[in-house]
Amino acid sequence: MKVHHLNCGTLRPVGGKLVDGRPGVFRTAELVCHVLLLEREDGLVLVDTGMGLEDVRTPSRTLARHWRLMSRPVLDERETALRQVEALGYRASDVRDIVLTHLDLDHGGGLRDFPEARVHVLAEELAVATRAGKTGNDRTRYPDAQWAHKPRWVTYEDSGESWFGFDGVREVLAGVLFVPLFGHTHGHSGVAVDTGSGWLLHAGDAYFHHRETGPDAYCPPALRFLQKRMEVLPELRLSNQDRLRALVGAHGAEVDVFNAHDLENFRRFRTS
Repeated sequence: MKVHHLNCGTLRPVGGKLVDGRPGVFRTAELVCHVLLLEREDGLVLVDTGMGLEDVRTPSRTLARHWRLMSRPVLDERETALRQVEALGYRASDVRDIVLTHLDLDHGGGLRDFPEARVHVLAEELAVATRAGKTGNDRTRYPDAQWAHKPRWVTYEDSGESWFGFDGVREVLAGVLFVPLFGHTHGHSGVAVDTGSGWLLHAGDAYFHHRETGPDAYCPPALRFLQKRMEVLPELRLSNQDRLRALVGAHGAEVDVFNAHDLENFRRFRTS
């Protein structure tokens, strides 16, 4: 199996870093939408999709105006998962399965570009995302246009086996697991991939900054604010960060953990 690390949506929110350490002088932060493309014998698999063609072409239809002002997405068609799959010589229909950490607009926006794929997600996440009468953050993060094409949903409960101390782990495909990491959303999950030489754990939005899994557990103030603004289960989110930190400390040689938006994490894989 070959694993590709794709950026399927550059975001440039204002703030996040000081320039040359000078107080009060800020530059624009840069974030990515880190997506995995797995080339398997039984077809292609995407772990998350980032933003899709419709997001890029008609953002006002799926990306709320205040989200666009806050996140400042670049909206480059070349960054969509579809265009990157095509650049590798494949077609949309070659993507047989999509495994989602959660259904936020910057993680499931590309679903419409792969209408034939089975879409794997935790049942609680799908129930919250597709319920009628959404308001507030839920209305922004879960635009109904993303699944207006009626995806081929495959849902899972948060029960199963143990994996490196995490409970409720379910196998989605051979060597691809859901690892429940609730907190950012009600049905948020990590996705673990057995590469044959070790594990990758795409932790989605369980944390936002690479140093949060280190011993100092540091997160820049701007990202810390965003995490708190979007969380739905604060205690579980923080507890799962502790568990991820423990996983990295005890099994970092066996499990390579990364999140969805950290540029440094992404660059590490793209340059390795």
